[in-house]
Amino acid sequence: MSTKTGLDLPKDVASAPEPATRAAGPARVIILGNEKGGSGKSTVAMHIIVGLLRAGHRVGSIDVDSRQATLTRYLENRATVAENKGYPLPLPEHRLVMRSDNNADEDAERFNQALDVLSRSCDVVVIDTPGSDAPLSRLAHSYADTLVTPMNDSFVDLDLLAKVDPETFKVICPSAYAEMVWDQRKKRMARDGRTVDWVVVRNRLSSMDTRNKRNMETVLNSLAKRIGFRTAPGFGDRVIFREMFLSGLTLLDLRETGTRMTMSHIAARQEVRDLLSAVVMGPAPVAAPA
Repeated sequence: MSTKTGLDLPKDVASAPEPATRAAGPARVIILGNEKGGSGKSTVAMHIIVGLLRAGHRVGSIDVDSRQATLTRYLENRATVAENKGYPLPLPEHRLVMRSDNNADEDAERFNQALDVLSRSCDVVVIDTPGSDAPLSRLAHSYADTLVTPMNDSFVDLDLLAKVDPETFKVICPSAYAEMVWDQRKKRMARDGRTVDWVVVRNRLSSMDTRNKRNMETVLNSLAKRIGFRTAPGFGDRVIFREMFLSGLTLLDLRETGTRMTMSHIAARQEVRDLLSAVVMGPAPVAAPA
């Protein structure tokens, strides 16, 4: 049985060693997926990208949400700031896959070409998908080694994954997005015999022990066993995460930019490190027995 190894992440991801030599074989594909907007997909994607770059990995990125193109604009802002201010900010090899109006086959071909090129030159390819159901998004999901689904810690967002009894909090059935992920996991298994490591990231998680937080945890634990994902803590509801988009920065760039560290910066950066550890060092997909 062959295995696809995980990626090493230094304790201090703020350091930036020389890129590691790429191991033989295709790149590991990390998909950011959630059909609900405002869940923090692009912010999480950007921090994963920068964390891996600073860990010495060769990173490619693909944006299949050509309508919003949030990750693309985030990276454009980063490149502009790096050039104008002389900050040593690492950047991935990026592709924006444009969506046509009525030719899904052409869209799929453009996506496959972008993924093929990047997987030949990179250790990891991070793909940001739209907050809606779309053919390109479904196709991208079918290539995931790791699927990261950020969601705000509320039952409004949880409804995307499952229908829940309002009185008992029992899971009634999976919802549309969970069923879509299940279908794409089957396609991945049929294509190359590999599984998908699905990580549901709880964003805007309260630091206080609230009833909502406990109920969410109970439901997620039950649902995780039923449809096959693991959970990880995400980012708190901090203004700092929303402020960095225009500058193209992440919490991992503070030293290079000379930012004066506050307690909020330190706490937020630890959240980033915890998320990177959960996503990067988690279970890696393995090939099915021959």
